[in-house]
Amino acid sequence: MARITKLEPSKHIGGRFLVFFEDAEQSLLKVTEDEVLHFALFTGKELDAPTLTALTQAAQRSNARATAARIIGARPLSKGELIRRLMEKGSDRDCAQAAADWLEDIGAINEPEYANMLARHYAAKGYGVRKIQDEFFKRRVPRDCWSQALEALEAPDDVIDGLIEKKLRGKVPDRKELSRVSAFLARRGFSWSEIREGLARYGATLEEC
Repeated sequence: MARITKLEPSKHIGGRFLVFFEDAEQSLLKVTEDEVLHFALFTGKELDAPTLTALTQAAQRSNARATAARIIGARPLSKGELIRRLMEKGSDRDCAQAAADWLEDIGAINEPEYANMLARHYAAKGYGVRKIQDEFFKRRVPRDCWSQALEALEAPDDVIDGLIEKKLRGKVPDRKELSRVSAFLARRGFSWSEIREGLARYGATLEEC
């Protein structure tokens, strides 16, 4: 049995209560008002092992939901990225998955929309498809969202032309300069065919190695 020695509202989070126990492995639980009512909690109440386990699991789920809502309220994330963040903060995988599913169900997570936002953001910063794909992978965007987001982007010709002009400033480049500019564009995620076409528009030719 675990006896509740104190039950008090949280001073920092509205709707949260702190439950203090004696003779229990976990001396403190953070619970919601719903859990206080559902489990009829009060100071002095004794909980048997199954009830304490059920309360602990309910508290873990609600805490994961609350943490997930705070995280996703600060900035959009993919489900996979949110689950990783929740687990880093102490949630187990099941609770983290359930919290992410809940946010997706209520529309707070929209992975196709998030993929579109990322693609537009990095394209506007002057990055190519490969760099954007790297960001998708790093941010755990599902692969079934990649194609649609990338297909919605405009052709990168103007971006590549602007980057080449900025690097070469109207000069006629030698082979070393061409290699340097090509490597720069490749690091930004543009394909070799896009780089060759951009250099051709500039009036230079990149010989294939």
